[in-house]
Amino acid sequence: MTARSTTPGGPPAGRVSEMSHASDLAHVVIGFDDNRLASELFGQFDQNLAILEKRLGIEAVARGNQLTIRGRPEACAQARLALDILYLRLQQGHEIGPADVEGAVRMAEATDEQLNLPSLEPKGRLAMAQISTRRRTIMARNPAQDAYIRAMDRAEMVFGIGPAGTGKTYLAVAYAAALIERGDVSRLILSRPAVEAGERLGFLPGDMKEKVDPYLRPLYDALYDMMPPEKVERGLTSGMIEVAPLAFMRGRTLANAVVILDEAQNTTSMQMKMFLTRLGEGSRMIITGDPSQVDLPAGQISGLAEAVDLLRDVPGIVQIRFTDVDVVRHPLVGRIVRAYDAAPPRPQPPARPPRSGGAA
Repeated sequence: MTARSTTPGGPPAGRVSEMSHASDLAHVVIGFDDNRLASELFGQFDQNLAILEKRLGIEAVARGNQLTIRGRPEACAQARLALDILYLRLQQGHEIGPADVEGAVRMAEATDEQLNLPSLEPKGRLAMAQISTRRRTIMARNPAQDAYIRAMDRAEMVFGIGPAGTGKTYLAVAYAAALIERGDVSRLILSRPAVEAGERLGFLPGDMKEKVDPYLRPLYDALYDMMPPEKVERGLTSGMIEVAPLAFMRGRTLANAVVILDEAQNTTSMQMKMFLTRLGEGSRMIITGDPSQVDLPAGQISGLAEAVDLLRDVPGIVQIRFTDVDVVRHPLVGRIVRAYDAAPPRPQPPARPPRSGGAA
């Protein structure tokens, strides 16, 4: 992609253009080397450009492989960076859609202070963190996801904390699948509190796998997105992929494995300590949860909240926090999360006393 100035004597093609100002507005013309990729970048009926216009308050007009952007200088610079990100992805052979455009805009809007890890590249970089598996490549759609993926690359234990819809679990499973495919670990272990507070599984029909499968469905869904179904089935049969209710992790040492604990806000303090101390040689742990959705009995401390506080400064552990602005599902999900967060806490109804036995 090349950008050039509309003012006489501007820089040659292939360099970032200077922006000419009329009042407080900028005018940037960007040229793309590949007409086919330019068409994919703009989207069918210029739908991707429409997203940029709406999100950044700019005007974007495409003619052939050229794009003219008008708007505030800062917004034009953000649009150019978002287009750089998307065009690079197209050059790498990936497809882009409206969700990818939204993600590129979020990355372009982010300031250096919003990036969660101090060792990340500066804002002007083009490459977003990504996870590549045999079936697909997932790219970060916001700074929190970018930091989360990079944290999983660098730390043996990562906490992903935040509301639903931010990609915490999906990215964790994708990263685990990538580690398995590369041969970096020999096992993938998925764990989740199977029942809100007590993991009382005995009343459910079937063997242990059948008992916990309904609770682990989100993890399975993500796994089948990342790996061929036949490989997932073989892994489950051979033990390379294991589903383990949290209560059954006690006494084990998990070596050469990637271990994911999902819905960790519903662990007790003792359960969380037990789980974290299972870490063995050559293993990695990813713990995800939403502290605002604790289903434990009233008065019981969430093991996730306690661990996040106690382990905040422990070397080798990275905590990535997501907020409502990082929601990557339907935009309405983010608004729902914000509405709930803004509402004052409501008093809990008193617990009902147990019924006494005997005839009425």
